[in-house]
Amino acid sequence: MNRLEVTEKIISTKVAKGLKWSDVAAKVGLSKEWVTAGCLGQMTFDAKQAKIVGKIFGLTPEEIQWLQVVPYKGSLPTPVPTDPLIYRWYEIVSVYGSTIKELIHEEFGDGIMSAIDFSMDIERQPDPKGDRVNVVLSGKFLPYKQY
Repeated sequence: MNRLEVTEKIISTKVAKGLKWSDVAAKVGLSKEWVTAGCLGQMTFDAKQAKIVGKIFGLTPEEIQWLQVVPYKGSLPTPVPTDPLIYRWYEIVSVYGSTIKELIHEEFGDGIMSAIDFSMDIERQPDPKGDRVNVVLSGKFLPYKQY
């Protein structure tokens, strides 16, 4: 048993039961973005959250334990993503990454946007020309320290 097998079981059960990530998140009491990341093996659930997820997906006690282990984050199957949707994010960073960096540095100074003190919101934005994907990323600015 390993974390990847637990993730695969969660996805299989989600499909079999016709569940939505937003419904799972509502039961856990956190955002759909964070809970989805946790269920996909990118975040760590505490014991209470893991128990709720375990009940939803019919996990064994051992599988529930795996939800509480700090994961190896950022694990994609290939260095350059091959999934079209994920590749578009890679493309966005490739094309606009230097612009994002330049504008953040101009506004805040030398530092980074945290992916730890971070939130994300993904919503459908109705549009007569075709619905749009609205993604808001919000991370704390962390300046580099002088020492």
